[in-house]
Amino acid sequence: MRTSEIIKEIQRLPIQKRIFVIEKTIHSLRKEEDTNQLKKAADNLYSDYKSDKELIAFSNLDFDDFYEAR
Repeated sequence: MRTSEIIKEIQRLPIQKRIFVIEKTIHSLRKEEDTNQLKKAADNLYSDYKSDKELIAFSNLDFDDFYEAR
């Protein structure tokens, strides 16, 4: 189905259903944009985490057992 056909079909819907379609579309776009921004941020920081020892200094503690002092 072409874009023009989709728009014509949407225009045939009652207003409440058109609003519903618009809200769902906007929600989908926002979710996709958020995902893209998070992926870009992770990709940009990946090389820093691979090479900068200060950023991963505490990861050496990840496998140490911790005991609560009482």
